[in-house]
Amino acid sequence: MLSIRSLNSRALPNGIARRLAVLRSSTPRAATAIGRAVAQRSIGTATPLLAARDQTAYNASAALGRVRCYSTESAPAAEKHEFKAETKKLLHIVAHSLYSQREVFVRELISNSSDALEKLRHLQATSQDVSADKPLEISIAVDADSKTITFCDSGIGMTAEELKENLGTIARSGSKAYIEKMENSTDTKDMANTIVGQFGVGFYSAFMVGDKIAVYTRSAAPGSEGYCWESDGLGSYTLAKSDDAQVGTKIVISVKDDAKEFLDKDKLESIIKKYSNFVGFPITVNGEKVNTVDALWTKDKNSITDEEHTNFYRFVSHAWDEPMYHLVYKADGPLSIRSILYAPTKNPEAMGFDRVKPGVSLYSRKVLIMPNAEGLLPEWLRFVQGVVDSEDLPLNLSRELLQNGPIIMRLKSIITSRIIKWLQEESRKDPAKYKEFFQTFGVFIKEGVCQDNANQAEIAKLLRFETSDKDAGELVSLSDYVEAMPEDQEHIYYFCTSSREFGLESPYYEPFKKHGTNVLFLHHTLDEFVMGRLSKYEGKRLVSIDSDDVTQVLKKWNESDQTKSSDDAASALTEEQTNELTSWMLAALGMPVKEVKVSERYMSYPAIVTDFESPAVRRMMKMMAGDSKQQIPMSPCNMEINVRDPVIKGLYSLKGKDADMAQKVAKQLLDNALIAAGIMDDPRTMIKRLNEILAHAVSK
Repeated sequence: MLSIRSLNSRALPNGIARRLAVLRSSTPRAATAIGRAVAQRSIGTATPLLAARDQTAYNASAALGRVRCYSTESAPAAEKHEFKAETKKLLHIVAHSLYSQREVFVRELISNSSDALEKLRHLQATSQDVSADKPLEISIAVDADSKTITFCDSGIGMTAEELKENLGTIARSGSKAYIEKMENSTDTKDMANTIVGQFGVGFYSAFMVGDKIAVYTRSAAPGSEGYCWESDGLGSYTLAKSDDAQVGTKIVISVKDDAKEFLDKDKLESIIKKYSNFVGFPITVNGEKVNTVDALWTKDKNSITDEEHTNFYRFVSHAWDEPMYHLVYKADGPLSIRSILYAPTKNPEAMGFDRVKPGVSLYSRKVLIMPNAEGLLPEWLRFVQGVVDSEDLPLNLSRELLQNGPIIMRLKSIITSRIIKWLQEESRKDPAKYKEFFQTFGVFIKEGVCQDNANQAEIAKLLRFETSDKDAGELVSLSDYVEAMPEDQEHIYYFCTSSREFGLESPYYEPFKKHGTNVLFLHHTLDEFVMGRLSKYEGKRLVSIDSDDVTQVLKKWNESDQTKSSDDAASALTEEQTNELTSWMLAALGMPVKEVKVSERYMSYPAIVTDFESPAVRRMMKMMAGDSKQQIPMSPCNMEINVRDPVIKGLYSLKGKDADMAQKVAKQLLDNALIAAGIMDDPRTMIKRLNEILAHAVSK
């Protein structure tokens, strides 16, 4: 027998877990029954419920002229029934601890009403004999004077026995039983998918805001009698016949003093729009229709107009721009998924706003489960807006918390892969439009490469960069770069540079320019991290042109392309002079330099540095240091000199004539090289020395 001891308390909200722990030790029989009830994970949500407070409330509702009202003057005496002991205790938990937000009672009662209407519509569609002549709709009336909220539907209603089973015994779900019954029939199996109120103790959430609830209902079965069910949620309920009850169900909630905020019509409408806007039946509050936006993701994608897409995007995103892209995605296996997703035109983060919240909300059968659902998509896709609806969601008892299990992880994987494929399709369909998208949202794509290891290779196909062989502003993909590579080129070469102009003039790009090798120019702060995380693309290594990884290929180019005439050899320092100069420079420069050596690359500059600390890493270290005035020490690097350059040859001569000035020149050469590498923190420190060198030069 399933008992309370078989439940995993960690899977339940804290309030329930504490109370179940008490029940385990105090009332074993009650605990067993409650364990069974919780395990069933459902309550009398099968049929939407109708209620009335008292004759005053009924007359007030009638005055509004919005909701059907039932008289009790001729009704026989009500029968009083006691809730079972375990029902009393669990009902207290439901009313006080189960839901984190009281406003969800609106969602639960509307879901119940929607189920009742779906059941009636199904019976009508299958030509079964039912008594129903009212429009299928959900009416809500708010009466601040009598302090009541009335929910009314024209659905299937309930018999006396169903009232006792669904409302007298907590955790029994008529909707769940209804679904199981329909799924046994091949003809009606699909109808089960329209039932939303099968997740738990929905009706009893009304006790969070009400101290008294009355339910008036009449079953749609021909010849059925009307009944009134009434309770204060404490220990008992009454059940009496009501001759004037019409087919359907009505609930009248007598609102507690500490819940008067829900008597505000505007607040109630906002709650409905938040949770139940896409329920498939009209919802009115005091006669005014509230759910005016259709569940667009349920429609055929070819029937949706651009105007409908724009309006729906603005509704779900609370934005006023237009979507750049839209995707209507549906799948029946391995999970049932109905979704509609948008890529915006504007990026709020780029305009100085805070980090945006996830833009996709999670629904189940058109009822909101989690707005701005964190964890549904990876963090880098937070710019995507829209709706994902799945009937396969494993929901906890309160319908509010998702169980972080394999189904949710599978849903995340499926949707993420489909979004990546969608963006790849858009990039091929219209490269110019995708360029606009990437310029706006490329930073998110780069985050994805750094963070999403599972999808990294596919995300990398969405990257776009400038190249040295294209005009400024023209972007290419990594695939385009690889496709255009010569057969003998081993690597993908890139250069992180603050601007294209600086990149073209950089000493590191000079040998590649001479050799005619294409280089990716990367200008964003994240680019260096992106390349480091990616490391390879389509089997090709990603190599920075200012790293030691290019030494061998540059040496090969230098030896094969540069013609070494006798004049060239005579113009360079001899090997002996070179050894003498590099030894002297290493001593003169001190700690910032690990080694001074002759460069193997072609260059027209006197010197460069290699094997240095990443500029991006240094920027991050400075940012982490905050307002600290402490200088961040620079890691030692190598210095490569051009022994044919006149400055280097002049330095060799100067060191023997004016050692002090020669040392200043050597340090200035190092600073110039650090600036070219982008790793000098503050070039103002060299101004005094530079002026001294200039003064020495002009005095000659």
